[in-house]
Amino acid sequence: MIVSSRASLENTATLLALARDGDGRAREKLFGRYLTMLRQWAHHRRPGGIHNLSETDDLVQETLLRAFQHLDSFEYQKEGAFLAYLRQIMMNAIRDTARRDAVRPRPVTLGESAPDRIASPLEEAIGQDSLERIEAGLAKLDPEPRQAVILRIEFGLSHQEIAAALGKPSADAARMTVARALVDLTKAMRDGRESPRA
Repeated sequence: MIVSSRASLENTATLLALARDGDGRAREKLFGRYLTMLRQWAHHRRPGGIHNLSETDDLVQETLLRAFQHLDSFEYQKEGAFLAYLRQIMMNAIRDTARRDAVRPRPVTLGESAPDRIASPLEEAIGQDSLERIEAGLAKLDPEPRQAVILRIEFGLSHQEIAAALGKPSADAARMTVARALVDLTKAMRDGRESPRA
C-alpha cells in the first residue's frame, strides 16, 4: 500500500522536493517506498531474458536510479502520476534489456542448452499480441484514465488508494474513474486493431 491518507500524498511531494535539492535521506525514503511495488510489478512484466530475482532487482534499481537522475524534469501533480512515471521508465528499461539480449545473447557453457524465450507471467496469461495492444491503448488515453488503469490493474491498488493517489473524493469516485478508463481502454484497443484494415 503506497497511499492511505492525504498526509502520505503530501509526504511524497515533500520527499520529491527534498530529493531534487540533493537530500539523500529523502531519496532513500522514496526508493524504499517504491522498491517493493516495482519489484512485484517487474516480476510479472519482465522479459524472457530476465530469469531470476537478482536480475529483476537490478532492473528495479536501474529504474529508480533513472527516475532520480531525471527528477528535475518530472512535474509532481499526484501520487498516481509519479507511479505512472516510474512504470514508464521501467517499461523502457525492459525494452532496453530485450533489445540488448537480442543483439548479444547470453553465453552458453558446455553441457548447458540455450534456454528458449520464456514468456513473462503476464504474457503467458494474455499473450504478447494482447500485451502490445494494451500498451498501445494505454498510450492513447489521457493521463488520469491511464494512471487509473495502471494503478488498479497493474499495481493492484484498492479503490481507496486510487482515490488518494488521483485526488478523488472517495473510493466510489475512484471506482467510477477506473470503470470509465477501462471502457476507454477497450475502445482504444478495438480502434487500434481495426485501423490497419481500413
